Amino acid sequence: MPAKQILAVLGATGSIGVSTLDVVARHADRFEVFALTAMRRADLLEQQCLQWRPRFAVLGDARAAADLQQRLRAHGLRTEVRSGAKALAEIASHPDVTTVMAAIVGAAGLESCMAAARAGKRLLLANKEALVVGGHLFMDAVRAGGATLLPIDSEHSAIFQCLPEDRSTWAARIDHIVLTASGGPFRTRAPDTLGDVTAEQAVAHPNWVMGRKISVDSATMMNKALEVIEAHWLFDLAPEQVRVVIHPQSVIHSMVVCRDHSVLAQLGTPDMRVPIAFGLAFPERLASGASQLDFATMPALSFEPADRERFPGLYLAWEALRGAAGSGAVLNAANEIAVAAFLEGAIRFTDIHRVNEHVFNNVRPAHADGATLGDLLALDERARAAARELIQRWRR
Repeated sequence: MPAKQILAVLGATGSIGVSTLDVVARHADRFEVFALTAMRRADLLEQQCLQWRPRFAVLGDARAAADLQQRLRAHGLRTEVRSGAKALAEIASHPDVTTVMAAIVGAAGLESCMAAARAGKRLLLANKEALVVGGHLFMDAVRAGGATLLPIDSEHSAIFQCLPEDRSTWAARIDHIVLTASGGPFRTRAPDTLGDVTAEQAVAHPNWVMGRKISVDSATMMNKALEVIEAHWLFDLAPEQVRVVIHPQSVIHSMVVCRDHSVLAQLGTPDMRVPIAFGLAFPERLASGASQLDFATMPALSFEPADRERFPGLYLAWEALRGAAGSGAVLNAANEIAVAAFLEGAIRFTDIHRVNEHVFNNVRPAHADGATLGDLLALDERARAAARELIQRWRR
């Protein structure tokens, strides 16, 4: 590691981006913030730029970027404000950047993640969709570019922390892994009442503070479905080697079951600053700002299976892994459209799974393992169009 990491935070105004900057602020001698990006939250991005004085900022919209540029100039800042997907990719692969926090939500983060991987960056991956959609193409880019890939999702970071640094030993050690899930706000609610769930109820996660989209994914357990697919690629595991158990306390973040059936687990408070600090400092450890576990007062830890009736979307993960290349892209695209429609009040909570299942079963990847990034992006758009069309039919 260089004495000081030069950091680009993609998705700086989201919960992961904000937590990243909180950790960085605790270790200002170790990091220089080179670039900050956001999709829409220009006001918060402006505040972050005033604090961190990055060389670049990026917004999704060109008009909003021009407005932010004027405001920053009025403050005397020389930060250059850009816009669009091309600017994100250029920032992620910029020769001065050593470390990229990839925290853009959804498939929108794929191209910048690929750019960082090809450029050989230290890539802190909080964007699970890059692997769900990109699959082997993304992993090929990591290997070809010589990037250092460090997972930031709490579950995948936990698995990574339980394994030795020498990746070549993993296959001989692992029998299977167990991803833990909180079960979200509806873990004990009767499945036949879920159709009445409101958006505000769905985003009220019992343990974690997250954005609205991922909070809904946690309530449906689609986040766990995407994490199953992500784990398959990150740790080179067969579908049957990735398992899920509900752990309501969110203290054990995931487990590795070894060949001798010993179990290695990573524990911690439910605070995303822990995996973020681990990724930023690896292979060292830095203070994260999270509180310590108090074993003397900690409640009993419990586990239960994931109810297929309550969480049907979870089980699409293994179907996607056993399906044609690109199946993960279809599932992710359908889910992004369905969740957005639910948050807008266009469909019911239980319709999210209906949309996902219909699109997954009816939009077929046109290419086998030889798919290009363009093929995957085209497949992503076909799946989104199918989801929108289905929702529009229901609204008529």
